[in-house]
Amino acid sequence: MMTTDTQRPRPGAAILRTALRRNIGAMIAGTVLMGLYQAAETAFPIALGLIVEHTMQDRSLGSLGVSIGSLAVIITTVSLSWRFGMRVLQKANTTEAHRWRVQVAACGLQPVARDVDGLKSGEILTIATEDADQTADIIEVVPLLVSSLVAVVVAAVALSLADIRLGLLVIVGTVGILSILAVMSQRIGSSTQEQQAKVARAGAKVADLIIGLRPLHGFGGNHAAFGSYRRVSTDAKRQAITVARVNGAYAGTALALNAVLAAAVSLTAGWLAFGGQISIGELVMAVGLAQFIMEPLKMFSEMPKYVMIARASAERMALVLSAPPVTVPGPERPAPGGDLEVDGVRHGTLRGLKFTVVAGEFVAIAPYQPRAAADLVAVLAVNAAPPAYEGVVRLGGQELADLSVEAVREHLLVNPYDAEIFGGTLRTNIDPSGSSRTLPEAVEASMLTDVVALHRDGLDYAVRDRGANLSGGQRQRLSLARALAADTDVLVLHNPTTAVDAVTEQLIARNIAKLRRGRTTLVITSSPALLDAADRVLVLDEGVITAEDTHRNLLAGDEEYCLAVAR
Repeated sequence: MMTTDTQRPRPGAAILRTALRRNIGAMIAGTVLMGLYQAAETAFPIALGLIVEHTMQDRSLGSLGVSIGSLAVIITTVSLSWRFGMRVLQKANTTEAHRWRVQVAACGLQPVARDVDGLKSGEILTIATEDADQTADIIEVVPLLVSSLVAVVVAAVALSLADIRLGLLVIVGTVGILSILAVMSQRIGSSTQEQQAKVARAGAKVADLIIGLRPLHGFGGNHAAFGSYRRVSTDAKRQAITVARVNGAYAGTALALNAVLAAAVSLTAGWLAFGGQISIGELVMAVGLAQFIMEPLKMFSEMPKYVMIARASAERMALVLSAPPVTVPGPERPAPGGDLEVDGVRHGTLRGLKFTVVAGEFVAIAPYQPRAAADLVAVLAVNAAPPAYEGVVRLGGQELADLSVEAVREHLLVNPYDAEIFGGTLRTNIDPSGSSRTLPEAVEASMLTDVVALHRDGLDYAVRDRGANLSGGQRQRLSLARALAADTDVLVLHNPTTAVDAVTEQLIARNIAKLRRGRTTLVITSSPALLDAADRVLVLDEGVITAEDTHRNLLAGDEEYCLAVAR
């Protein structure tokens, strides 16, 4: 695994181009159907004008019947083309939004994290939801823009056939409207991007508060924390009001300009009809088109705004998708059931740490400083990637730097003391993939059997988000059961029994030793029960291993150890 600075950036424009390119088929079909819809809509006032023109001349029921039939065909075309066109585009839009959500989530959740320049999980969540959806809107925006242009062109051509001045008025007016609105849409894009950033920060803040709610209540800091969130949320509210004001000004200006153009076409047509330069039928057509053209013009004039919003969202997604990974994984795989070796690791409080856990051995590490334990867990869990520390960690004889992340995760599981509990059931928390072959044994070994027996639904008992309906000890045993059910070659447990009573702790220690017999197990703990169950104990003091023996021998001969672990 090596750091890389050569990854090409992926700006928002490139993300939009990618979205357009992989939906080109759906967009072509949607554009054709929506263009047909707009052409049929435009044909309606044209047909009315022709009906008036020919009915007044021929005054025949046959002509009237043909005219009514023509209107029925136009109305049917309008209905069906809109229905199927929007179905195609919305399906493509939804699918594309799903793709970006998954891609952003994969970047945020991947084992080797990306350098996302200070973005918090709450901000990434907002990017993976709102920004992904708004970016995918470009799939609908382009076909609707083209179809609206079709309507304007058809109207301009029809009016030009009546009088060239009417057609030129529509074309010149449309260009002028779009020129004005294009300038205004840039303000919308910048304001929207700033609003999205502030909303994301507010989301990140509230996510942090929910995670730390219990500790905050413990020392009475919840009111101060709420005040902090309120300030961030108020800032986001002010920006949202600014965006709404800009959007309102944009929409009002667009509507006013469109109305002015429609009025200009109607008045010009009336003046031409009054002067006998166009017929009554052509006047009816022109007035009808002037009224109708407001809809495609409105849609046409709104498209720049949606393009800018999609561009702003794409730029925010690029913050995650373009961020370089902390490391580039290697291609190798470790030997199954291999040793775990830490050789000269310097990271945080670790000072050239060295030790080896032989395949099949149960080893406990007794850390005198909690920070050193946390630093060791970070290294073994690859939360601190190999370039971030000195020294080497080997798994199955292969350096972590040479292994793929998937291979590391497959052979080595590090279960932190604060592992998350997810909304679902006991079963889905213990065995998320539904493929564990040791689930019953893991439940029994972790002493979770009493929790299962306590509820009528057993393992299907519903668990609330973050295990809110479980006690601290139950959440910890549930996390331990999940780690044991994974049944990996190498298992690292960090303080797995700090929230359970002494009797339960004794039983769990024996059960882990029994269940993991023949598998490599490393427990980082100060629990006497777990230390006693281990084959040997390593004392971690000031970042290095200072002693090594069985728990009982260390108790008998090391007074400092006795004071550190005795309860």
